[in-house]
Amino acid sequence: MKALSQVGKYGLRALLYLVAYPPDSQYLSIRQISDDLGLSFHFVTKIFRELTEKGLLISYRGPSGGIALAKPAEEIMLLEVIKALEGDDYFDKCLIGLPHCGSAKPCPVHEFWKEVKTKLQHNFSETSLALLGEKIRTQEVRLDD
Repeated sequence: MKALSQVGKYGLRALLYLVAYPPDSQYLSIRQISDDLGLSFHFVTKIFRELTEKGLLISYRGPSGGIALAKPAEEIMLLEVIKALEGDDYFDKCLIGLPHCGSAKPCPVHEFWKEVKTKLQHNFSETSLALLGEKIRTQEVRLDD
């Protein structure tokens, strides 16, 4: 199942890298993040620009510049990240892509997907970036190929 777009996947991986491997200084180099994750520098830069505009990140130019979280990782929930990367309507979309799918004109999987989406939204709203960063640091989970 393809749950996230390329922007969503790369953006989430890059944010998780940022919280799992905090830099010695306040800012982490976008080049380091993209190189360590094997992602396109220009694509990650574009994603981070959008996340900065949405208030999740702050950036600083210059030799010691880079990117940092705009607020503590404990305060950034996965739901906020997914909506920032995928759009506010992410959980309103039909699983099989039918326009105007809803209770009045449901698709064959509408009720099932509605139930799954509700659980996902709840779990995402209860899961912080800090929790996921800690999991990366302490368990055998990975962010790269």
